[in-house]
Amino acid sequence: MDVRLTAEDGYRAERSYSIASAPQQEQRVTLTVERFDDGEVSPYLTGELHVGDQLELRGPIGGYFVWEAQMGGPLLLVAGGSGIVPLMAMIRYHAAVGSTIPIRLLYSSRSYMEVIYREELARLVKSNTKIEVAQTLTRVQPPGWTGYHRRIDTEMLREVAWPVDQGALMFICGPTPFVETAATSLVTLGYEPGRIKTERFGPTGET
Repeated sequence: MDVRLTAEDGYRAERSYSIASAPQQEQRVTLTVERFDDGEVSPYLTGELHVGDQLELRGPIGGYFVWEAQMGGPLLLVAGGSGIVPLMAMIRYHAAVGSTIPIRLLYSSRSYMEVIYREELARLVKSNTKIEVAQTLTRVQPPGWTGYHRRIDTEMLREVAWPVDQGALMFICGPTPFVETAATSLVTLGYEPGRIKTERFGPTGET
């Protein structure tokens, strides 16, 4: 969804943010905004915006990057950084409709403190046996970290992904190089390209 801000002098800035809420949740749209201190839009949205302030919104826009229960599974979700946002919408939808389709999420972050939704994901894994989460921290790992500690690669996907013959649906979201690497690796491992859906954002990260 596009968010546009207009300053008093008429200057405008616009950014796109993925929708994080499931259709079955409250009658509102939830956007997750990653703050960049040198950004034009995210510091305002995360630090200065108040209830009652007006924004210009447009959307939803973009390609069809959606999972519905009737599409089946199992699901493999691969996220890089804030690419977790639309995938979290799928996980929340899965929980909202009580789906029994199994999900595996492979989530790459630079550090533990940058893991978005980490507490919510922990609760979901604890309460729902159909959801599995594997994480990799590419730069800094806390003491006792038992997850992966490198960028997502073919071998990691081989270990986490569902067996090829199970006909999994795969959704990948993150920066463009991340998405291309993950998608290419899955095809190399024998997964059908038609079952791999991707969404990507540019280098600014404010998408």
